[in-house]
Amino acid sequence: MKAVVMAGGEGTRLRPLTSNQPKPMVPIVGKPCMEHIIELLRGYGFDDVIVTVAFLPQAIRSYFGDGESLGVNIEYSVEESPLGTAGSVGLAGDKLDETFLVISGDALCDFDLGGLVEFHKQKGAAVTVGLKSVENPLEFGIVVTDEEGRIERFLEKPSWGQVFSDTINTGVYVLEPEVLEHVPTDRPYDFSKELFPLLLEMGRPLYGMAMEGYWQDIGNLDQYRQANFDALDEQVSLNVPGIRLRGNVWLGEGVELDDLDQVEGPALISNYCRVAPGAQVGPYSVLSASVTLLERARTVRSVIDASTHIGRGALVEGAIVGRSCDIRAHARLQEGVALGDEVRVGEESVLMPGVRVYPYKEVESGSQIYESLIWESRTSSRLFERDSVSGLVNVDLTPEMVTRLAVALGTALPRGARVVASREAPAACRMVERAMIAGLNSTGIDVSDLRVLPSAVGRHLLKTHDYAAGFHVGSAAIDPEIVAIRFFEEPGIQLSTAMQKEIEKHFSRGELRRAAGEAVGDVDYPVRARESYAEDLLETLDKEAIRSRGYRIVVDYGYSAASLVLPLVLGTLDVEAVAAHAFASTGSKASAANLRGLIGQTKKLVSAVGADFGVVFDRAGERLYLIDESGHEIPVEQALLLYLRLIGSNGRRGKLAFPVTVTSQVDQIVKGSGLQVIRTPASLSELTKAAAQEGVIFAGAIGGGYVFPDFLPAYDAMASLCKLLELLAPVEQPLSSIVAELPASTLVHRQLPCPWSQKGTVMRVLSERLKGRDLDLLDGIKVNDRRGWAQVLPDPDEPLVHIYAEGRDELASNELESELRHLVEEVLQDEAEISS
Repeated sequence: MKAVVMAGGEGTRLRPLTSNQPKPMVPIVGKPCMEHIIELLRGYGFDDVIVTVAFLPQAIRSYFGDGESLGVNIEYSVEESPLGTAGSVGLAGDKLDETFLVISGDALCDFDLGGLVEFHKQKGAAVTVGLKSVENPLEFGIVVTDEEGRIERFLEKPSWGQVFSDTINTGVYVLEPEVLEHVPTDRPYDFSKELFPLLLEMGRPLYGMAMEGYWQDIGNLDQYRQANFDALDEQVSLNVPGIRLRGNVWLGEGVELDDLDQVEGPALISNYCRVAPGAQVGPYSVLSASVTLLERARTVRSVIDASTHIGRGALVEGAIVGRSCDIRAHARLQEGVALGDEVRVGEESVLMPGVRVYPYKEVESGSQIYESLIWESRTSSRLFERDSVSGLVNVDLTPEMVTRLAVALGTALPRGARVVASREAPAACRMVERAMIAGLNSTGIDVSDLRVLPSAVGRHLLKTHDYAAGFHVGSAAIDPEIVAIRFFEEPGIQLSTAMQKEIEKHFSRGELRRAAGEAVGDVDYPVRARESYAEDLLETLDKEAIRSRGYRIVVDYGYSAASLVLPLVLGTLDVEAVAAHAFASTGSKASAANLRGLIGQTKKLVSAVGADFGVVFDRAGERLYLIDESGHEIPVEQALLLYLRLIGSNGRRGKLAFPVTVTSQVDQIVKGSGLQVIRTPASLSELTKAAAQEGVIFAGAIGGGYVFPDFLPAYDAMASLCKLLELLAPVEQPLSSIVAELPASTLVHRQLPCPWSQKGTVMRVLSERLKGRDLDLLDGIKVNDRRGWAQVLPDPDEPLVHIYAEGRDELASNELESELRHLVEEVLQDEAEISS
């Protein structure tokens, strides 16, 4: 008699185990579930097996082949499109010319198949269904039989109100070939939902036999894990690979195990596993072939697939782990965690209960993961990158994640605090802002929603009104699919590192404040926010000087919302502005616009209209790019020095703040003036924090961002433009000639790949090797000598280090950069050799 094994299941509820393999291939005590089924068939004399395959059929074919290694003859029937259970068997109907058995390849059982066939023959049945009593029949088809076993009624997946029996259809059938004549070939068709009710209505003899023994559908991760545990408890009769020792411990060939006391049964340690001294294999551990446990690692109630590495001190507790995973030292996988194949979990990471990580992903060292990692290629231990929280819309930044982030922010703020919010126009930004507002309201925080306005307007309200924090939602210039949420605190500066860590702590630990119903926060919409910003900016300017100059300029707004605010200022100053690319509420043009293209168009427009100069804003309205009167772009390095030269020639006194990586030409320009340069670490948060200090009149960095703290301690392209108009007003030279007089910077910048795990080592070894040199350790390591300076700075967000160098000429700069780079490369090479 032939048997048909249905092996087309995709197993969506078993993901991530079935993300890259079909459901029948998930391993039960070291073997694919379907292999146990074929061994059961062979034990009852079913030597000819037809396997129906659909999802990833090659995975099954390549493993089982023609069945010779298992002592059976296997043929395959491939569904090109889904045909349902009856349709898939019907497709192989030309090979079924006598009574045959149908069984699922993804349901574990040890039924007496011979007894089922004998019952079928005795009753002269057209169909005999294997039945089983279960505690919870809701997920299965219920079958009611009379005293003789004849089926009276079917009901697929009932509700509790419809449950009239606990006897369910196990998907094990004995069939006569003629019943397949009723299976249509042009659409999907199911045994229990369609074929069997039809045969029952036709009066054909359908019987059910209550089966003794074990049966478990491997429908979800809990059932999958339980099936493995039941096999270890010998509740199901299986051929468990290996030699059985005391206490239900099975050991395969070539196992490296120092002491059997390291294992507490029931447990399976398959072929070629290595359990290092001090490691522990706890009860209900299933280790497939070639799994490694290093010192002090422990597994308990977990199923771990082949070739997985578990590092020192790691704990895998109640988890399911796919093939070839790399779980690093002191990581912890908690109850219900499931990893797909080839997942890397970094050192000291914690995966919280129920988290799923899909195949080929990376969990960064030190991460605490509360939500499943499905689409992302890796997850970071840090929420904030480059002073913002950013990611792909509905992939990294989902409404759930954003709301949780906002609740973490609200928890970090005192009760009764108020937050100001703004955004850019795209619908994705609107969605993210609304999710943020909902999360903040849930913690009892009131939010003032400015809707579409530049972040500078929100920062201005932070400085002038009683707000505790603010945020702005904008799209990234490099990719409109990426949305960035930037956060601010009083008096409009970038969110401090301490506050970032506070938010990350609440987000990762789940320690979130929830307001009672009557204490939920409110939302209001401030009026005259634009006008208030414009009026206060005008108060900081020499309006008469600007008016008397009679400027004509080109302003390319870069589709930013600055075009909703800046005309209120320029109109009062009598500045003739030729505007381009103003704010666009919708449309693909704004999404497709790129900064280089906008600068190119502005260069042409400046020459065409005879403007004094032109400016281009970034999409956020924070950074400013300059074009001189002849239509030439002023490099951002020169633009920073231009502002500095104009401030110095104005006779002003005070402090100037720059990151440590900014050219030392700033020191040369202010020498002998009443200006003092102070250096900050290379982060926007530290720069704006320094700018807010008393006595600071200007701050900036290379990249088009400038800060005038007397108005706002933050990047603001509108204020930067107006201050430039004021500084240029008494200068009679054209802009190009002023720029021509500026010193040329010889600063060079290189990036060097550096693994996360080696950044600390690089900095430690460098500080040791450079001991005795003139070092500045404000941020990274900066080496000063007679030729100039060089600096190595680890990137906080990427696996690389930055190398900056500046000498008295380009040759000296390249020399300094090369020397420091070679030192870093030597350290990395030494570490690589030690690791190997």
